[in-house]
Amino acid sequence: MFWIFILLSLIFPQSTFAADPFCSGTANKIDTALGCIPVEIGPFVAWLSTWIFGVAGGVAFLMMVYGFFLMATASGDPKAIQGAQETITSAITGLFVSIFGVFILRLIALNILQIPGL
Repeated sequence: MFWIFILLSLIFPQSTFAADPFCSGTANKIDTALGCIPVEIGPFVAWLSTWIFGVAGGVAFLMMVYGFFLMATASGDPKAIQGAQETITSAITGLFVSIFGVFILRLIALNILQIPGL
């Protein structure tokens, strides 16, 4: 149990078990292991979108590394090389969709719908 607490404190360096449930005096936020989560819908969507796009970028990077590993271990097999190339291409396409998703979200939410707080 002690090692789990140490691991969580290394992953999430801010205080996980804070005595104040509202992020040390900031109103309308809840302190969790993922940080201060806003309870209002506008700031919550902004907070959630940064996490979602960050995870998507991390998954795309790991898929690229996996594709490069597959290509390095293909040992000349044309089908294995083609599969590795498709994996790398899919990962790069997913990364571009994730990056442009941020811009499209901001364009639609801020400029077209004019949602405040995003």
